[in-house]
Amino acid sequence: MNPFPKIAALALVLVSAGSVAAQTKVDSRYPAYQKVDGIAGTMKSVGSDTMNNLMTLWSEGFARHYPNVGVEVEGKGSGSAPVALIEGVATFGPMSRPMKQKEVDDFEKKFGYKPTAMRTSIDMLAVFVHRDNPIAKSGLTLAQVDAIFSQSRKGGLATDIRTWGDLGLKGEWASKAISIYGRNSASGTYGYFKEHALKNGDFKNTVKEQPGSSAVVQGVASDKYAIGYSGIGYKTADVLAVPLAVDGDSDFVPADAEHVSEYPLARFLLVYLNYKPLSQLDPLRAEFLRYVFSAEGQQDVIRGEYLPVSAEVAQQDLAKIGLKLVLREPKK
Repeated sequence: MNPFPKIAALALVLVSAGSVAAQTKVDSRYPAYQKVDGIAGTMKSVGSDTMNNLMTLWSEGFARHYPNVGVEVEGKGSGSAPVALIEGVATFGPMSRPMKQKEVDDFEKKFGYKPTAMRTSIDMLAVFVHRDNPIAKSGLTLAQVDAIFSQSRKGGLATDIRTWGDLGLKGEWASKAISIYGRNSASGTYGYFKEHALKNGDFKNTVKEQPGSSAVVQGVASDKYAIGYSGIGYKTADVLAVPLAVDGDSDFVPADAEHVSEYPLARFLLVYLNYKPLSQLDPLRAEFLRYVFSAEGQQDVIRGEYLPVSAEVAQQDLAKIGLKLVLREPKK
């Protein structure tokens, strides 16, 4: 079970026109980041490929305040984060899914307490098609997505979907086989998609597994009859995100900031750390997380084409590690 509350109650999304970045604004109650003295050292991030860009943006922003701090970012997949934290080779473990129970148990067995998760931002896991594909104008139900990607079809569709004609497309599309792109099993995006889109069914053997999110998008962009899934932050002009519906009786929801609270594959992007409850967090990690949960750090989220979290989320999660966020008065 996902231990994190519903996205709808926690996202702050203000709508305007344009791209994802233009459709979001940082909660005005976030304070500006204030530099402190005495911060130096090195940090290492090991985990989610989806969060590679975010961790890099935060690291670069943090380094502008603290040029003596070195940060290394490795995007090996979410599955690498728990191992790196347990082995003590990572300062932070970014993940695009919550830790599995075994991962939590392995961590607790070594340290005597559970790992701590910080909800840093919001992603929409998008189903991408080539920019010329007409299915992006109509949309797909989750059962159809399942029947495209899964051999198990736990989503409930009676028949397999192998061609674009099976989805009602006409003309040249009707007889064309659907070329399927996805992530490898070390990826949190793979795990999240398997759980929420495939109902924990098995992927088809024909899925072309890619080592990273950008590779999935590049594959779809270069293959007219392809489909693939990735975080919305990796969207390019050569692909389109398909609107999704929970079922045949529900509305199709676009993968954009205006509709994040209804989008069926929205998720928190998490940063895990090793924090002993009731202890005092070391200054280097404390200041980095204060930066992430500042007006500047959440603006970096938008620059990375993801969605910022509300100030309430920041308050709740910083409190878990003994830090306090003093909010500004909201702008009128």
